[in-house]
Amino acid sequence: MYQVLKREGRAKRAVFTTVHGTIQTPVFMNVGTVAAIKGAVSTEDLEGIGTQVELSNTYHLHVRPGDQVVKQLGGLHKFMSWDKPILTDSGGFQVFSLAGLRRIKEEGVYFHSHIDGRKIFMGPEESMQIQSNLASTIAMAFDECPPSTAERAYVEASVARTSRWLVRCKQEMARLNGLEETINKEQLLFGINQGAVFDDIRIDHAKRISELSCDGYALGGLAVGESHEQMYHVIEETIPYLPVDKPTYLMGVGTPANILEAVERGVDFFDCVYPSRNGRHGHLYTNHGKINLFNAKYELDGRPIEEGCQCPACRRYSRAYIRHLLKAKEMLGMRLCVLHNLYFYNKMMEEIRDALDEERFASYKKQKLDGMQNGMND
Repeated sequence: MYQVLKREGRAKRAVFTTVHGTIQTPVFMNVGTVAAIKGAVSTEDLEGIGTQVELSNTYHLHVRPGDQVVKQLGGLHKFMSWDKPILTDSGGFQVFSLAGLRRIKEEGVYFHSHIDGRKIFMGPEESMQIQSNLASTIAMAFDECPPSTAERAYVEASVARTSRWLVRCKQEMARLNGLEETINKEQLLFGINQGAVFDDIRIDHAKRISELSCDGYALGGLAVGESHEQMYHVIEETIPYLPVDKPTYLMGVGTPANILEAVERGVDFFDCVYPSRNGRHGHLYTNHGKINLFNAKYELDGRPIEEGCQCPACRRYSRAYIRHLLKAKEMLGMRLCVLHNLYFYNKMMEEIRDALDEERFASYKKQKLDGMQNGMND
């Protein structure tokens, strides 16, 4: 059940109740592609840094260790010892990112595994079956993510097929949730809006999928090559045609600024690999801009990454020490940086929720953006 508690313009403050607990939104989902956050981050770490939702990848877990293996071990929650909500993406993004390894047909997509080259077929039914085996809290519908630069005729055909696939996803999930052997019989399904950067295709698709009454709706196919301005425009144009009484999820986005802009436009679920990927390379988010710990000026810097930050890295270690670990290629350096960045994102979402609760989101957004843009940024 999704309940909007407060509104400020289009921005929403809500709660989303699931079988694995209540999600306070707006929320950032921490990306654990293969049931782990890259950077040696444990489940205990996720609990300690305020993670509400963990996100795992259907395609990658199907390839290794195999969704049947995860099912035999009790589902993803037991497998990774995490009792809060998990969202699994559908494998649809791999249709986009593994373009050289796949063929798209009406029945689904033929892949070659990026690991060993073996043939894989995934369609709407297979994606739902895999996600049911994983027993995630929220499953994503199987879709195609057309490139933002694709021609109109291609996008129209692709979006029409994604609509047909969503009907098949709904039917298959209803069947699976009724089976005795299904681990999570209350698995939720989010539909995905596509349409590249064509406003009318996006709007028409939003109307069509809204009629199918999914548990939530995602904007897909953004942050895949278009400008930030184009992305914000698509969000602005499309969200009014998605149900206001259902959660809205912007897939794969993004920077702290992207998130603030999208919250203002009505989005309340986010995920992105930026905090963990950047952390592994020593690029750290702060309220005064991004810093690169590999820079020589931090060699003798005894301060924490950010004064006042309560993450595990900042509570105990200096920039100089973490820089040394990174330079020495010690895994602890990477781990501390990832923990800091994920904590920063989770804390920012908490601040956004507080600001919406107190009807001061507009001023919070301006202050946060000003601080990050006018800060150190090296």
